[in-house]
Amino acid sequence: MSNKNIDKETILALKDGIELLSGKWKFCILHNLQKHGTMRFKDLQDMAQGISPKVLSKELQELEDNLLISRTVNDTKPVTVSYALTAYAKETEEVANALIKFGLKHRDKIKAK
Repeated sequence: MSNKNIDKETILALKDGIELLSGKWKFCILHNLQKHGTMRFKDLQDMAQGISPKVLSKELQELEDNLLISRTVNDTKPVTVSYALTAYAKETEEVANALIKFGLKHRDKIKAK
């Protein structure tokens, strides 16, 4: 494989990762599930202050479609739905922690400006 192919594969992989986790809320949702374990829809909405139910539903559906979370319909009255990280999603933990570390460092740098 030539260096040109490696660069192309690297760029495609980076693009895939960014596309998969892009959006204002996905990392917030994943972080809350990582920190708190299985959560119901309303609990996720409360944790992600400012997210509308429609946007939360869309983000959860995309995360589920990409195998990062699992959705369980609970046999309760009224019916409740809970969400949990999949084993595959645990691989995003390192990325999230790196972003948090960078974000904190960046805030400090901007404040010191």
